[in-house]
Amino acid sequence: MRSTLFLVEVAIFAAFAFLLDFIPFLSFKVWAQGGSISFAMIPIFIVAFRWGVKGGLLAGLLLGGLQLLFGPTVFVPLQGFLDYIVAFTVLGFAGIFAKPVQAAVKEGKTKISLYYIAVGVFLGSALRFLAHFTGGIVFFGEFAPEGQPVWLYSLLYNGSYMLPGFILSTVLVFFLFQKQPRTLLRMSA
Repeated sequence: MRSTLFLVEVAIFAAFAFLLDFIPFLSFKVWAQGGSISFAMIPIFIVAFRWGVKGGLLAGLLLGGLQLLFGPTVFVPLQGFLDYIVAFTVLGFAGIFAKPVQAAVKEGKTKISLYYIAVGVFLGSALRFLAHFTGGIVFFGEFAPEGQPVWLYSLLYNGSYMLPGFILSTVLVFFLFQKQPRTLLRMSA
């Protein structure tokens, strides 16, 4: 029963994340070559904080796979793998902080829950940023303005949407866990 619930929740949250990124008015496209400020990371972080690393990684992998299926910006297969499969899967590492988040929310420790949610969302976002940053250096260097180092171009390009995405995700995940703890916390079996 528990494994069925796990799989169903992971699939539903991954599909919801995809819809949040796919619906135009819920995703703010920053650049023509990809990159947007969207709500898509939020369901992945919720799964990660509910089910831990395993749930987060699986939900992120499913999100990346769905995005690959529906018209991504892919120039070579390795770039597609890095920018979609790796970048969205690593969001699930936020689940490293699932137990402290769960405990703090259950005990009503607002500041501690904010801290662990922020650290978890930062970890997942930073790892995703590193995947996109690496891809930007390796595969998108030709788009850098003349005279600008490719690493700086990739840093600015990817940071321009990942930093706001991190902030948005932290605020909304924290808000959801504070306002709907019984809905979002995984109950012990």
